[in-house]
Amino acid sequence: MSVTEEAETIVEQFNNHGAEIEQADVQSRLVELVEEYKVPLEEAVNSVESQLFEETPVAEGEYYGDSESELLEMGNLAQYGDEYWGDARVQVVELWEPNSDAVGQVGLVGDETGTAKFTAWAKSDLPTLEEGESYLLENVVTDEYRGNYSFKLNGATDVTHLDETVEVGDQSVSIDGMLVDIQDGSGLIRRCSEDDCSRTLRNGRCSEHGEVEGEFDMRIKGVIDDGQTAYDVVVGRELTEELGGISVSEAKQIAMDSLDTEVISDQLEAKLIGRYVEVEAAPIGDTHVANEISIADPSGLEDALERAEAMQAQQS
Repeated sequence: MSVTEEAETIVEQFNNHGAEIEQADVQSRLVELVEEYKVPLEEAVNSVESQLFEETPVAEGEYYGDSESELLEMGNLAQYGDEYWGDARVQVVELWEPNSDAVGQVGLVGDETGTAKFTAWAKSDLPTLEEGESYLLENVVTDEYRGNYSFKLNGATDVTHLDETVEVGDQSVSIDGMLVDIQDGSGLIRRCSEDDCSRTLRNGRCSEHGEVEGEFDMRIKGVIDDGQTAYDVVVGRELTEELGGISVSEAKQIAMDSLDTEVISDQLEAKLIGRYVEVEAAPIGDTHVANEISIADPSGLEDALERAEAMQAQQS
């Protein structure tokens, strides 16, 4: 949404709850934050809303809705559209490294209907979510970007840890093709060793905890081409060890001997680039997180690709 559209939405929502604010004032505040101070629009909106809670009689709980909300289905977020408020009862499947200091956590959660990406803003100061744990997240809002739906945690979100485990439904897809690229950030990496943090270190620093020793991990961020589509696929530690034929401890020793962690990524490229693989993965936006991956019989895959190309040619 544009600054003008965000301002219109804020004014409409506040005035519907008894406030009397002008769009010109709200828009001016947003423009100042975004254009002068270079604050991302999402953060600017949160900041202006916080100001207005202090300046108007509108209560934050009333504004976001403190009545029982709809329980969102993670596998079907598109049905709600953009900026739809609700609750989520989920298990945290995987956490990723935030690409901005404004983001507190980002990752993959799921329920019985499937999985979805979530983002929690750092300024919201919410409890830290942990992989494998289940939570009730009240007052979250859906978000759409280029046709992909996710949801966001914000200052109005309540986080409750659940004793029972939320089962995650299978929403995986099968990808059979050639591994054509292993991207930067693959191979031997270090993650933050602080409690409840798994961020990838950059130059020995965690974006949240600063300079830390870190713990070694391994992954593949690859591209698989099935002859029609190129898929971005992320492969975690255990599958990378199995696929690459090397453990993290072995990779660590090799890197120490060569004084270069990049050597592990180079070895993975030499062994795997050009190989045919079969993958079961969960689609998250434009990325697929591998649940299973194995080297495939190239002749069988080539035949399958030829059949697919022939069928496509007949249809066209």
